[in-house]
Amino acid sequence: MLATLHIRDYALIDELDIRFGPGLNILTGPTGAGKSILIGALNLVLGERADTDVIRRGAPKAIAEAEFERAPDPVLDALLREADIEAGATLILRREVRESGSRAFVNDTPVTVQTLKRIGERLVDLHGQHDHQLLLREEHHRETVDALPEVVPARRAWTDAWAACTEAAARLKDLRRREADLRQRQELMRFQLRELEAARLDPDEWDTLAAEMKRLDSADDLLRLTGEIRQLGMDAEPNAADLLRRLERLLETLADIEPGFGSYRAEIEAARISVEEVVREADRYGAGIEHDPARLEQLRGRQAEWRRLEKKYGRTPAELVAWQAELAEELHLADHFELEIERAEEALAAARQRMDQAGDTLTRSRLKAGDALAAAIVDGLAGLGIPHARMVVETVPTEASEAGPSGLRFRISTNKGEDPKPLAKIASGGEISRVMLALKGVVARDQRLPVMVFDEIDTGISGAVSEAVGRRMRELSERCQILAITHQPQIAAQGHRHFRVEKVEEGDRTVSRLRLLDDAGRVAETAALMSGSAVTDAALESARQLIRSAAGT
Repeated sequence: MLATLHIRDYALIDELDIRFGPGLNILTGPTGAGKSILIGALNLVLGERADTDVIRRGAPKAIAEAEFERAPDPVLDALLREADIEAGATLILRREVRESGSRAFVNDTPVTVQTLKRIGERLVDLHGQHDHQLLLREEHHRETVDALPEVVPARRAWTDAWAACTEAAARLKDLRRREADLRQRQELMRFQLRELEAARLDPDEWDTLAAEMKRLDSADDLLRLTGEIRQLGMDAEPNAADLLRRLERLLETLADIEPGFGSYRAEIEAARISVEEVVREADRYGAGIEHDPARLEQLRGRQAEWRRLEKKYGRTPAELVAWQAELAEELHLADHFELEIERAEEALAAARQRMDQAGDTLTRSRLKAGDALAAAIVDGLAGLGIPHARMVVETVPTEASEAGPSGLRFRISTNKGEDPKPLAKIASGGEISRVMLALKGVVARDQRLPVMVFDEIDTGISGAVSEAVGRRMRELSERCQILAITHQPQIAAQGHRHFRVEKVEEGDRTVSRLRLLDDAGRVAETAALMSGSAVTDAALESARQLIRSAAGT
């Protein structure tokens, strides 16, 4: 439910706080008083396009903020988690518009306008005067049916099958393109692969090659260093090992007198053992060192081969090895392209078959749900002054797309004895309004939207029809909160709360104001809608009767 709407420095509104209630909230007022401004501010906070012209003259920014008391909604919960918004029983949507651009917030968390719009769509269904035209678009007919709970799984299955088929077709197209490309480059690729294979490239060779060349190049230094280690460790008089043995004996004697030195003796012993191990390893390593100019020259030749290929192909040694594998794979694919393409064709055929099956299921689901929707709309129209309506939902041949295997269209007859025709053939705006209201009634029942807004849905209707529309809106308000802007007294009388929007002059400025009417104010405003500015006693009494009748008293 929309609990409050706060507006500041927006068009003619300097500052306005509106507290709505459950049920049917009516807004009335003279033309130009600012009713459309309220709807514009609500649209803004729901993520519609921001126009800097709405900033009140002299103000730095315009602000619209709506506080919603929300019921559990798994889809909305997922949206909030995705945007890292803490979800509670209350949601506050806020939009600020400056000359430099706009900013959006949900529960004080900055969000993109697109995220704000997705969240707003789960909270409010706003129907304006121009929305009558949506009923004339066949695309909207399909979207309406696809949103019905019983159609959603079939539509999702179609979307998945369409995506899989599109992917399979793209893979086949890519394979055929690569086949044509490879056939042009095959000879060059085969030459390059032969050259790399002849070089017998090994992924570990480059590093081991460098290490072995370094050892051969440094043979004299290695012999000298290992010799010095043996000399210092074992051969010299005195040498490191002998000195450590003498130190051990001294510490052993000292420990007999002062036991605390016993641990030092153990450390010296460990050091002597380490020295002897180092000397033995250096002696072993030095014995294996030899001068091998032939081997060194061989290694240099091998390194030169690596560098030649590196320079020729502009790739590092590691990249050369990887490229060789890629060339081999590409040429293997070229040699087996017919098989790969055949497999891709089979995969595409299977994907198309699954898509066709999903399309048949979706079409049947759409028609079945569409028939139920049409019956519900016809039932609703009977209570809105169109007792002999007939409505059918039919498929329209179109090229398959992500939206479905075919199009969908509503056809309706509002007069007895007439065949159903496309909605665009209905001349009366009042009839289209009532079809829309009947449709919204089904949406409110099936989709459980928290808030519905009707902006002058009374276009083209009057009298008894207005009363029927008002009653229907009051019935709908038992399932969800409704905000309705109207000029019809029969609709205004049905409200649970009634607000009047008016334009007043304050100093040198004109501003819009809104006030909640008490019982007497409701009667006076309803009477004014009946008779205009000159409210008579008869109009006041008629207004009281309308309001009492709406309340069932």
